[in-house]
Amino acid sequence: METDQGTARSAGGRKEACRRWIIYGTGLLLLAMGLTLNTKAGLGVSPIISVSYSISLIWELNFGDVTFGMYGVFVALQMLLHANAAKREWRSARAQLWKDALQLPLSVVFTRFLNLFGALLPDLAADGAAASLPVQIAALLLAISLTGIGAAMSLGMRLVPNPGDGIVQAAADALKKNVGLMKNCVDAGCIVLSLSISALFAGRLTGVGIGTVLAVFLTGRVIAVFNGLFYWKLAGLAGLLPVKAKMPAEKERTGGRKAGSGKEGRDEGDNPGR
Repeated sequence: METDQGTARSAGGRKEACRRWIIYGTGLLLLAMGLTLNTKAGLGVSPIISVSYSISLIWELNFGDVTFGMYGVFVALQMLLHANAAKREWRSARAQLWKDALQLPLSVVFTRFLNLFGALLPDLAADGAAASLPVQIAALLLAISLTGIGAAMSLGMRLVPNPGDGIVQAAADALKKNVGLMKNCVDAGCIVLSLSISALFAGRLTGVGIGTVLAVFLTGRVIAVFNGLFYWKLAGLAGLLPVKAKMPAEKERTGGRKAGSGKEGRDEGDNPGR
């Protein structure tokens, strides 16, 4: 009996791991599609890729290759921050440094999908394009939605983060600041750098526009709404929730009341989308 139970648990664990990787991979695909569509809308790209987009546009380089180079810089900065935080405790830092290094092969695959979607999706801002402003705005909003959903799905699986997200988390940990605040700082830094490169080498604005501003404010909201609606279901499918954390279904059956009391109770932290 114990052997049968162990076999069943092992099979269940493999299924959950498989679902976890499928959700993670789907999230990365949606993220790559959203970022690429953002560049095609012609209203300004997402802040985190504005630097690589401006460089690729000014010097006519491959967007995916330039983004990979930028991601390599992000990974190197993460490793420096984590190594500095660990100081002499190299054994405890080794796992984190390996996790940082795994972002490089992830970046290779991710940026190839940027190139693939870049070849497949039409450029709505190209000379002679028939797209009107409403179509561009619709494409921009779809891009922001895909970016937010993809980020929420991939980050929620707690595997290898995208370098753009990894550098935000590493900087927040090193400086002991809120992740949301650090995200805004990193976005602002990318925008300033992109504007500087455009002014110095192109003499005109490239990459940054109203779409960039909307991405700053709306992408986080999309992530919060998606997590509020789907986090528990996806995390449960991936086997990421401990038994006591699988609360929503139980709360629905009990009407939100604690067992043994007539009062409504609420557990702090049940809403990861806040």
